[in-house]
Formats: sequence, structure tokens, C-alpha cells
Amino acid sequence: MSYLVTDQIDVGALLALVQSPERGGVACFLGTVRNHHHGREVVRLEYSAYGPMAEAECGRIVAEAGSRWDVVVALRHRIGELDIGDTAVAIAAASAHRDEAFLACRYVIEEVKRRVPIWKREMYADGTAEWVGAGGEAGKRGSGEGEARGSGEDGRQGSREAYRPVEVGARDSDGTRS
Repeated sequence: MSYLVTDQIDVGALLALVQSPERGGVACFLGTVRNHHHGREVVRLEYSAYGPMAEAECGRIVAEAGSRWDVVVALRHRIGELDIGDTAVAIAAASAHRDEAFLACRYVIEEVKRRVPIWKREMYADGTAEWVGAGGEAGKRGSGEGEARGSGEDGRQGSREAYRPVEVGARDSDGTRS
């Protein structure tokens, strides 16, 4: 299964991958391209990735979610040029009940932002471009956070405990929380 795509993400097809008569709770997250960042007008984005590593890490994250909660998860992330309003990342998680679907969906997006080698370049109305999150310890990471790890946040794979983020939020290119 390919998690990285160059074409527009079909949310209906993504939902169809997780829905079933046994799964009454479906949570979906869509990250779309906004027209501003840190007071600057954004006209488009470009995502690039280290493909083999990104695919493998996405697979690990989806598997971790499935082992922590009784869920089925589907994930897609665009690479290439995206226009304002395009969906950059889509996650669908389905379970018998909503709580596990919400927890798994949140877990997957936070881990993707933290661990997957995908980089975001913003193109601005003034003709300049900038790698977002390019400073600090994360290199060209889009979120400006962390590095890859092979297990769950608590160091145990297969944990059924709820995912409880300590602090959640994106970082701007200067390292501050947005």
C-alpha cells in the first residue's frame, strides 16, 4: 500500500477502506493548504519526501495505531506541488466506537508530523520560498519536531492505553508554537 501520493486525495475512497458494518465510529482528519503562514501570504506548497523511509514509517505508525486500539486506519499524504485548499494529508480511522477512532486518528497525525521524513516548502505571494521548519534539530522537517523512533511514545508496541499528548501544536519556522 502506498501512503505517499502525487494525485489529489480521494477522501471517499479512503473512508471506504476503513468502513464496515462492525465499525460504527469513523474519525477523519484532513490537513489542507492554507493561504497564510506567520503573517505572510502563501500561494502554494511543495511537499517532498524520502520515499522509501517515509513509506516504511507511515506503515509502522498505522500498525502501531492498530495495535494500540481496535481500529482500522487509512492514511495518504500528498507530495509535489499543492494549491491553496488542496488536501495535503488525510487520515481515516474506524472502530466499533468513536473514542478509539478519535484517539487513533489523532495519534496517527501527530506521529506522521513528528516522525515521517516529509518536507514542506512554502511559496509566497512576494515570489520568495521557504522550507517550513528548516531550522533547529529537525532539519527540513515540516513540523520542526522530533526524530523517528520505532516504537510507541511510551516505548512499548501493542499498548492499548490511550494516547495522551503532553503538548500538541505545530511549530512555526522560528520554532515557536502556532
